[in-house]
Amino acid sequence: MSVADDRYRIERHGVLMSPRSDDPLEAWGVLNPASARGRDGELYLFPRLVAEGNVSRVGRAIVRFDDAGVPVGVERVGLALEPDELWESNVRTRGVEDPRITYVPHLDRYVMAYAAYGPYSARVALAVSDDLERWERLGPAAFAYEPALRADLNLSPNKDAFLFPEPVADPAGEPAFALLHRPTWDLAWAKEGEAVYLPDGVEDPRPGMWMSYAPLEEVEQDIRALTLLRHHRPVATPEQPWEALKIGGGTPPILTADGWCTVFHGVSGRQLHGVDHQPHVRYVAGVMVHALDDVARVVHRSAEPLLEPDALEEREGVVNNVVFPTAIEPTEGGAWVFYGMADARIGVARLSVGPSDSEEVAQ
Repeated sequence: MSVADDRYRIERHGVLMSPRSDDPLEAWGVLNPASARGRDGELYLFPRLVAEGNVSRVGRAIVRFDDAGVPVGVERVGLALEPDELWESNVRTRGVEDPRITYVPHLDRYVMAYAAYGPYSARVALAVSDDLERWERLGPAAFAYEPALRADLNLSPNKDAFLFPEPVADPAGEPAFALLHRPTWDLAWAKEGEAVYLPDGVEDPRPGMWMSYAPLEEVEQDIRALTLLRHHRPVATPEQPWEALKIGGGTPPILTADGWCTVFHGVSGRQLHGVDHQPHVRYVAGVMVHALDDVARVVHRSAEPLLEPDALEEREGVVNNVVFPTAIEPTEGGAWVFYGMADARIGVARLSVGPSDSEEVAQ
C-alpha cells in the first residue's frame, strides 16, 4: 500500500497545561501525558509531573473544551501513579514517566505502559485500571529469551512503549496483544564503561522501535501475562536526518483507512552520556502507519516532520527544542494530539487525515 505524505497534517493549537508555581510536584514541569476517554464520557489526561530532583509522578486531569470543541485547558483531579516500588527508583532519583494508555475492549480494561526509572535506567512497566482512577501495577515487562537473537532484551534500557488496542496475529500466526517498545543497545547508559550489544541480525546501533507479543489465551486467563512478552521483532530504525540519533514510539495507535496510525518522534543532534536533560538535541514528530494484518510491518512513514519545535514554548524549557507526542484522542477526520513542549508544558495539536485514494475515487 502506498500512502501520500500529504494525507496527514498536524496543526498546533497552543499550550494546554503549564506547571503550577504553587505545587512542588510540578516544580520541574508537566509533560508527556497519556489520555483516555472515561466511562463517564470525560476525556482524561495523565501528565508526567516532575518535582525537584527529577522525581516523576503520573497525574490525573480532565480536559476542558471550548464551545468549538477545541481542548483549551485542564482541571486537575489528583494523582494516578507514584514511584512507590523499588524498581521505580535508584540512588539518584525515582520516577514513573511518560505514560501511554490504551483502552482494550477485549479485556474491558485500560492498560497503561510507562517507563519505570529504576536501578538500570528506564524499564517498560504496565498497569491496568477499570475506571482510570485506581491503577493496579502488573509489574515490569519481561522479554523472553530468543536464541535467534542471542540477546537478552531485559538488559537493555527500554521505554516509549504502548499496547495496540485489538488482538493481532503474532509472528507464529497466533492471536496476541502487541506491545511496541524502544530498547537501547548501548548499555553504557545503564552501566558506565559498558559496550554496545546488538542482537543477531541488527546492524544499526541507534535505538529504534520493536514489537513484542503476549499470547491472547494466556492474558485471558491472567491479565498479568501482558507483561510476559515473546516473538520480538524490529519495526523501524532511523532513516532521515531528523531521526539521526534515534526514533521512538509516540501516541498509541488509532485506526485509519491505511492501517494503525501513530504519531512518533525522531531525534537529531548530539547526546551526552550521564545527563538527564540533554542540551544539544532536537525532537520532532511524524506519522507512522502499521499494517492491519501485521503490526510489525510499516506501510507508511513521514519523510519530513509534521510537527517541529517552532513555537517559543517548544524551543525554550527544561530541554530546549522538543515536541514529544504521547497521547491521542480520535475525532471526525483525525484526532487531537497531546505532546510535551520542551519538557516543561503540554501542547495540543490537530492531526488531520485526508481521504485515501480509494475514498477519493468513490467520491
